Amino acid sequence: MSISIPGRTVVFDYGEVISRFPDDASRRRIEELAGVDPAVLWASYGHHRHALDHGRLTATGYWRAVEADTGADWSRTRVHELWAADFPSWFVPEPGTLDVIAELADGGTRLAILSNAGQDFASPFRHSPLGDLFEQVFVSAELDDLKPSASIFRHVLAELGTTAADTVFIDNRSDNVEAAQALGITGHLFTGPEPLRHFVEGLAGHPTERR
Repeated sequence: MSISIPGRTVVFDYGEVISRFPDDASRRRIEELAGVDPAVLWASYGHHRHALDHGRLTATGYWRAVEADTGADWSRTRVHELWAADFPSWFVPEPGTLDVIAELADGGTRLAILSNAGQDFASPFRHSPLGDLFEQVFVSAELDDLKPSASIFRHVLAELGTTAADTVFIDNRSDNVEAAQALGITGHLFTGPEPLRHFVEGLAGHPTERR
């Protein structure tokens, strides 16, 4: 089946939209490798994520910042092990979302990714099979900017050569969606693949037909 939305460009967030939140097994593996209080670990993990996504910390710098917060003493090998446990945990796809994206691509709809993510995510976003579906990929760390800033959305519009009125943005965070809508972009708060399908089929003007 295909979904065609002529004249519109659909921009997708990545984490917890295209990919699933890391599962419990992945998080337990990180806890085992870290060897520190899990509550302190995850608080620090979240606290420094914006600096990583903004491009102000490298992957190594990020884990060293977590190390300092938790009082750990990790070797270089352990830092790499922590990164290697964390990084792939964000690449478990949400199949229902990927189905919708593939159908939009098959329908000729222009597609892009805009993700708050570290620079290490840029290559797999672009060069995995997923990347074949998107015209452009925008990674916050490469842009020295973060959603929900208006400037990052304006940059995406300029690079895509489209207007806010002709752009659709899908994200799982309400503040990001609201920031896009404030610029005149059509927004959709992602809550699952089925509501997403209903939304994009509505934009297409009719339910898609199987072929």
